[in-house]
Amino acid sequence: MLDTLFSNTVAESLTFSSTLFVILSALALGLGISLVYIFTHKKEGYPKSFTITLIMLPAIIAMIILLVGNNVARAFSLAGAFSLIRFRSAPGDSKDIAYVFFTLGVGLACGMGYIGYAALFAAVLCSVMTVLTALDFGGKRFPPMRLKILIPEDMDYQGAFDDVLDEYTTDRRLSKVKTTEFGSLFEITYDITMKNMENSKRFIDQIRCRNGNLNVVLFIKENNDAAVF
Repeated sequence: MLDTLFSNTVAESLTFSSTLFVILSALALGLGISLVYIFTHKKEGYPKSFTITLIMLPAIIAMIILLVGNNVARAFSLAGAFSLIRFRSAPGDSKDIAYVFFTLGVGLACGMGYIGYAALFAAVLCSVMTVLTALDFGGKRFPPMRLKILIPEDMDYQGAFDDVLDEYTTDRRLSKVKTTEFGSLFEITYDITMKNMENSKRFIDQIRCRNGNLNVVLFIKENNDAAVF
């Protein structure tokens, strides 16, 4: 029975029933992958259109494989047609791209008739993605940030903010010191990781009490968006 399940379930000549079975199987597996994607992206959010795309992709790929079959000329024709497609939106993060390849793999297996292998592949990867998300594997609670503080020329920056940084950050490193405003001010830069982003306002306020209410800039290192206080 298992050998039958994991064998090629699509006959050499396409029939209505076999084609319908492949398409419905691909849609069902795509729906399962989409539900797992929604579960693993509950915190950061997700676009509705992408969840629908994950359902459609396996069926589309499976249908293409069914139409191509062993016909080399037809395969080259389809490749040329799809090369003309240009996507209007840029791909998302690396995890979204992984889900796209995931659905492509499932669609290929379904199109070749190996429904059992497609279901096994989908079940294993969905389980792995769910477990890794639940464990927050490889995640860091808060992203690395950069803190820029302006201080008066006559203020000794060495150790001036150590107690505040100890209270609100898990790690820190003084990365740069430079003069500004024709030498009347110093700008010191720290690479830090916050203990809790909800305390960032109190953190900034305590620094402003030390530096005479001069500018304090706190931003995530990966981008240029900054909060100026």
